[in-house]
Amino acid sequence: MSQNKDERFMKMALIEAQKAYLIGEVPIGAVITQDGQIIGRGHNLREHLNDGVAHAEIMAIEEACRYLRSWRLVDCELYVTIEPCLMCSGAIVNSRIDRVVFGARDKKAGAVRSLYRVLEDSRLNHNVEVFEGVLQPACSKIIKDFFKAARKRKKQK
Repeated sequence: MSQNKDERFMKMALIEAQKAYLIGEVPIGAVITQDGQIIGRGHNLREHLNDGVAHAEIMAIEEACRYLRSWRLVDCELYVTIEPCLMCSGAIVNSRIDRVVFGARDKKAGAVRSLYRVLEDSRLNHNVEVFEGVLQPACSKIIKDFFKAARKRKKQK
């Protein structure tokens, strides 16, 4: 896989993360591609939608499914700034996404490499190729900056 392609699409996921940051959501962004074209985008919207499943990956999966008019996202790749959680990993498997590229690990909730290895579990009916660390410094920085600012606001109150 082309490193330039992965970096290009991770930059697009970072733009989605920035959208979340600007509206006070945890800044995680995702894009789904097929044949080098973005077919789904998403960023966290849990607070705005009052919806516990409105994670960036889920939002991108839903848009890609609408675009393809299918729940099967075959020949698709997901680019996400932070390692997917258990829920999102299940959605990735169930959507039949072929490849996931993520920027930074999530030590507290990551279900791809940190806590579990859901996407590569041979007991499941679908396995996903995983590549990590693309633009890791930028992906880590945006989320660290967000929580640092949140702690500062909380302390000021």
